[in-house]
Amino acid sequence: MRMLNFARRNFKELIRDPLSLIFEILLPIFLLFIFQQINIPGDTYKLESFTPGIIVFGFSFITLFTATLVSKDRSSSLLIRLGTSPMKSSDYILGYILSLIPIVLIQGVIFFTVAVILGLHFSLNIIYVLFISIIISILFIALGILLGSLVSEKATGGIGSIVVQLTSFTSGMFFSKDLVGNVFTKICEILPFESCLNIIKGILNNNLEIINIRNIIVVIVYTIGILILSIITFKKKMISDNK
Repeated sequence: MRMLNFARRNFKELIRDPLSLIFEILLPIFLLFIFQQINIPGDTYKLESFTPGIIVFGFSFITLFTATLVSKDRSSSLLIRLGTSPMKSSDYILGYILSLIPIVLIQGVIFFTVAVILGLHFSLNIIYVLFISIIISILFIALGILLGSLVSEKATGGIGSIVVQLTSFTSGMFFSKDLVGNVFTKICEILPFESCLNIIKGILNNNLEIINIRNIIVVIVYTIGILILSIITFKKKMISDNK
C-alpha cells in the first residue's frame, strides 16, 4: 500500500509540469511527421521502421524525466521523512516505475495514432508493441533512477541529454550502423538501444527474424543489471543524504 501511495504521489509530481510532458510527446511526433514529408530513399524512414525508432527515442525522455524526479526528491526533505518509514529501497524503485508506466502507455498510444493517420497500417501488432513497450521502458526508467541517484538536479539535464543522443544515434533510428564503421557497430551492439528498437520493429512488422536471441539477452541483462544497480545506489544515497 505504501508503494502504491508513493507511486500516486510521483505521478502527481510528474503531471505538475505539463509543459515538459507536452514537449516530450510533441518533439518525437514532430520528427515522425517531418521525416514523412521528406522523400528520403531507403527503408529507415518508412513508417514501419521509423515509428519504432520514435518510440525508443521517446523512452530516452522518460529517462530524463525519471532522473529529474529522483534527484529533486533527494534534494528535498521528502526522502528524509520517508527514510523513517518501513519502506525498502525496492519499494521506492517500484513506486517510481509504476508512476511512469501510465505516461509510457499514453505516449505510445499517441505516437501510434499519429503514425496511423500518416499512413501506418493498423493491426493487432500495434497492441502487442504497446505491451512490449511497457516492459522495455522499465530499462529506461531504471536508468533514470540510477542517474537521479548519482547526480544533482542541476546535472540531470546534461546527463539526460547524453542518454537522448546515445539512444538516437546508436539505436539505428536515423541510419544503419553499417554505414559508419566497425567501431561504431560494436558500440551499437554493446549498448541496449539497438536491441530495444529491433524487438519493437520485429513485433510491429511481424518480422521475428529481426528479433534474435542476442537482442533479447542484451535487453534482459541491461534491465536486470541497471535495476539492481539503481536499488543499491538509491539505498546508499538515501543513507548518505540523511546523514
